[in-house]
Amino acid sequence: MSGKDICTWYNSSSGVKRACDAGLIDAKWVQDYCLQGGKGCVRKRKFEEEGYVSPDYILPDGNVSEAVKKYIEQKGNL
Repeated sequence: MSGKDICTWYNSSSGVKRACDAGLIDAKWVQDYCLQGGKGCVRKRKFEEEGYVSPDYILPDGNVSEAVKKYIEQKGNL
């Protein structure tokens, strides 16, 4: 896969990357969205169109990851 397929916002500050690296969400989220240029990603669209930064517990499809939300509530951040 070439670098051009990776979402612009997929880096060490990405909530999706950090949640996946921590084992809180399945790698399919990264594979299906972040490594596909962010195609169809609600988080990316909201940021680019509205300047809205989604909470780290929001998945690329716009749903809430309860596991990530609980982790953040207990630990303070990812």
